[in-house]
Amino acid sequence: MTPVVELREVSKTYPGDVTALDTVSLAIEPGELVAIVGPSGSGKSTMLHLLGTLDRPSTGTVLVEGRDVSRLSDRRLSALRGRRIGFVFQQFHLASGVSAIDNVADGLLYGGVPPAERRRRARRALERVGLGHRLDHRPHQLSGGEKQRVAIARAVVGEPAMLLADEPTGALDSVTGAGVIDLLRELARAGTTVLLITHDRDIAALLPRQIQLHDGRIVRDERAPVAEAAR
Repeated sequence: MTPVVELREVSKTYPGDVTALDTVSLAIEPGELVAIVGPSGSGKSTMLHLLGTLDRPSTGTVLVEGRDVSRLSDRRLSALRGRRIGFVFQQFHLASGVSAIDNVADGLLYGGVPPAERRRRARRALERVGLGHRLDHRPHQLSGGEKQRVAIARAVVGEPAMLLADEPTGALDSVTGAGVIDLLRELARAGTTVLLITHDRDIAALLPRQIQLHDGRIVRDERAPVAEAAR
């Protein structure tokens, strides 16, 4: 089975000879639910940018569904990112004066999907995250957890192969955050590959695979036993 995303001896160095990621190799299989965990400065954000094709490595190879992204033009890389990768961030990035359904539909703006079909898919995505009763609500009418669910619906409305969630519970209380983790579990069970980037080891421990970063290197990559991972 071809990994959804793979890093092969990838390094990223910034001006000033700052190495943010140092010779990292990993493969994420379809349907995996993975936590990438580490303190500030460990390389998590750099890894997110490389996994999401938002940046290119200094050395090494990044493959998305078996395709070497270094061989793609910027236009083709943007198209691949738009079709196959969804992003969720700590801040929800919702348009303030726009309803939930239109915020989600906007996730399909650049995919050539007709307006009526965009709204139909957006409705289905919101129902999938438990917000079928909040379609016409604007962000100021939603709780923090509901806003994050709208953001997740927008990220998955195009049915990407991979969802990258960067500290998605960071702005939420613990109970609401647990609900978001449960939703990510449901998405993974339905076949979406989910990578959650977090500094919180307690959050990471809830996921079936944890990849721990320190000083730009992977220091631990563990999978929970099958029975535990299925919970």
